[in-house]
Parts: sequence; C-alpha cells; structure tokens
Amino acid sequence: MQASIEAETSSTRALGRPFIGLRGVTKRFPGVIANNNVNIDIWPGEVHVLLGENGAGKSTLVGMLSGLQQPDEGTIEIDGTAVTISSPRHALSLGIGTVFQHSMLVPSLSVVDNFTLDGVWWRKPDRSGVAKRIHEIAERVGLRVDPFALVSTLSLGERQQVEILRALMRGSRCLILDEATAMLTPHEATALGALMRRLAADGLAVIFITHKLNEALAYGDRISVLRLGRNAGSIGPQELHEQSDEENTRNIIGFMFGQSTVGKTNDQPRPARDFGAVILRVEGLTSRAGRIPLNNIAFSVRAGEILGIAGIDGNGQKELAEALAGQTEASGSVQLNGMEIGAHTVGARRLAGLRYVTDDRLGEGTVGIFSVATNFLLKDIGAAPFWQRGMEKPQAINAQATEHVRNFDIRTPSIQTPVGTLSGGNIQKVLLARELTGTAEAVIFAKPTYGLDVKNIRATRERIREAANNGKAVLLISTDLDELLELADRISVIDSGRLLGAVENGPNARDAVGRMMSTGEEE
Repeated sequence: MQASIEAETSSTRALGRPFIGLRGVTKRFPGVIANNNVNIDIWPGEVHVLLGENGAGKSTLVGMLSGLQQPDEGTIEIDGTAVTISSPRHALSLGIGTVFQHSMLVPSLSVVDNFTLDGVWWRKPDRSGVAKRIHEIAERVGLRVDPFALVSTLSLGERQQVEILRALMRGSRCLILDEATAMLTPHEATALGALMRRLAADGLAVIFITHKLNEALAYGDRISVLRLGRNAGSIGPQELHEQSDEENTRNIIGFMFGQSTVGKTNDQPRPARDFGAVILRVEGLTSRAGRIPLNNIAFSVRAGEILGIAGIDGNGQKELAEALAGQTEASGSVQLNGMEIGAHTVGARRLAGLRYVTDDRLGEGTVGIFSVATNFLLKDIGAAPFWQRGMEKPQAINAQATEHVRNFDIRTPSIQTPVGTLSGGNIQKVLLARELTGTAEAVIFAKPTYGLDVKNIRATRERIREAANNGKAVLLISTDLDELLELADRISVIDSGRLLGAVENGPNARDAVGRMMSTGEEE
C-alpha cells in the first residue's frame, strides 16, 4: 500500500499538480452561504491546515470532500480531473479518507470487527488476515494497536488512531482530520501531530481542520484560513518556514479576525463610562458537569458593565452559563450583591436577581406548545400576583403578557398563540421580556443573537445595551467577536474550561482577544 501511495505522489508531483483542487466551490443552505467561491489546492506530502472560527465553513468543506454534500457551484478536481463526489463510498474510492471529530467506530465490537463491517455479507471475514494487515500498517506508521481490543476499552486518542489506520487500509491518498485534537489530552494531541508529520513524509496529503493557531504552526506545511465561508488568506510552505512564528501568527490573526494589520482600532468602541459597585462576583468556580470541565473560574461584573466572554464554541461556554444559573453542580463562590448564592437553587437565584437567557430558545428557554402568555411565567409558576392560594389569575397573566408583547415588540397573532409557532427572533423577544423585567440585577446572555436575522440581531443588542444602561450587570457569552467588540466593556476568553485574561475594549482589543482565542494563552 505504502509503495503505491509513494508512486502516486511522485507521479502527481512530477506533473506539477495538486491531488485535490477546489475551484470556486460554493455551498448554500437556507439563509446561509456556508462556502463562498473557495479556491484551495491540497498537495501530496503536505499537512494542509484549515483554520477558522465556528461557522467559518470548515465542516461544510469537509462534508463535500467526504461525499456527504455536493457543491452548488464550482468544481472539485482529483488529479486534475473534475469529479462529482456522490457518496462517502465514492470518496473512499477516490482515495479520500475522513476521520471525524466524533468516533464512527462501534464501541461494542473489537477493532478488527470494525474493520470488516463493510465486507460482503455472504463471506466469512478473514479476521486473522485483517489483524495481520493492521499490525503491518500500524508498525509502518509508528502506532501500537491491538486488533482484538474492544473499542469501548480504548481512549479517545487510541480510537482516533484506529480510524486513521482504517483509512490507510482503504488506500487513502488524502487523510482529512476534522477537529481531531478537540477531545484529546495534550499528550495525545502531540502524538497525533507527530503522526501527521510521518504520514506526510510518506507521501500522503493530510488536511488538518483546527481552530488552534499553535497546532497549525507546529504541524502545518501550508495554512489556509476560512472566514465567513471565504478563503480569507493562505500561507505557503516557503513563507511559513522562512518567517518567524510571531510574523506568521500576526498574519493568521489578521486573516481570522478581519484585519490585515495588528493594532487597528475598533470601528465603534464603547465610550468610557462610570460603573457602580460589583454586582456579580465569581471565585474559584469549578465543575465536572457537562462535556468541558470548568477550572477555577473567577471574574466580577459591576453595575452597568458588560463583561464579554469570547472563545471558540465548545470550550465551556454552556457549562459556565449553566453553573452560574444553578442548573449544574459546581464548587466555588457565586455572590450577588455581596450575598453568597452558590448553594441556591435555580429558582432561589432568580428570586435574588440572577437571570439567564439561554441560547437554546425552543429546547430549554420555552415550551413550544404553551402559549406566549404562559411562557412569560414559566419560571414563576404559582407565584403572586398570577396565582393566589393555588388558583390561577388569568386577568393578571393576560395583562402582563399584553404589556410584554407591546414593550418588546413581539409579533404574535395573540398572547394565546403557541410560542413554538413564532419566528426565532420573536421567541428570543419572549425570553428577553421574561428575563429582563422584574427584579433582575445581573443577566447572563448565552449567544443571544445566534441564528437571528439582521433586524433581530440589532434589536437584541439594543436590549443588552439598555440592560447595562439601566444598571444591570451583564455577562455576555458570545462566539461572535465583532458582537463583543461592539457591546462589551471588557472581554475575557474561555479556552478548555479556563478563563483567560480580561482585555479592556478599545484600540488593539481585537488583536489581543484574537491572539488569546488562537493560542489559548493569556496576554
């Protein structure tokens, strides 16, 4: 197999053409252009890193190369010939193997049995022969894999090695690793990087999808940056290796965050303002609930202040919001106006003045089959003046609902309309009306404009500004850096459950935050 790969590679290099060529590739979904006129070449013998924030178009690109989706415009070339990759099986036959972020192996089966799943049904699989090939290829690329081990007993890093071996056994000439280090320990991530370098040295084309700049610089021969579906810029092998890491970092941050130079000021920085006393203080917040553990989180937010939390999605944003709201167990201190509320229930924290606007509007924030009026009161069931002695007071409920619909410009046929039939923007307005009224002292916003149209994004951002101007302490968790730069007074970065730094918004804030997001290191 390896001799065949090297022969193919030599032939392709001799012809001076890449193994894969993307030519003006565009992919649309309803309301979104996921990839917009993307042009990228993938060469054999190189680790080609695709960098970009969540939503930049990386996963869609992987889907098209893997045969899961087809481009709406443009072409994909293999060895210089335009092809239509019609299915994952077709992609494999063309020599493109993909290892996704989440394992595709069957945990209850052994490694060797996973490798024989695509065999013909009428012939008994040659388990011993397959096991021998696994040993041979694993030894060739420097891996140690037990063919008869149950997948369920393997670590995430070991499972990933198994998936890479399976792709190699299928004759892959290009190996796509989609966010391959996201779930790995630092040691496993380093081992994977070394493996990529060996595979490239043996002639494979490796596409490494990541959002971590330090990994791109450590393992890449060529780096392309996607931003908002476009190829924002690339750094070739010569430039990458001749320039210092600092120079390459500077260029990549410019590509990723919309600047060609470091030090450009924000277009509309928030004016300097005087804040009141600390309303929300968090110290040593630690939690093992959820997918990303929280580690010793500490921050404070003053009256009238907006503290932004930036970061690539999936680094503990949801875990942080839920721990603060009391939805998950956590140790450490959470104080509201000097009162310890870390042991309080969700309801008790709400009564004290802590509010949470979730990013899951329908699944968590509302009950779709309930009316708009009822959803305003989901967190106040049984409370006066809407209930008295256990009896519902429809007149009071309807009066409040009518007021909220008017004040928050909620477009609904009636206050009795099921909330799930409204648009996403109007559902968000229902959440804002519920959480921003009453005794709110501090408000946690989790990705508040995600999935909204331009008009509702503006309306939601104005409500956030208004909350701060009215003296509330605002914690704004967002994966949209431009949104944070527009709204926040200070910005911290969350990375793998740790909170990094606190940058004052103003000149150079974009670069400082972008650098922390990309490197995972404090300024």
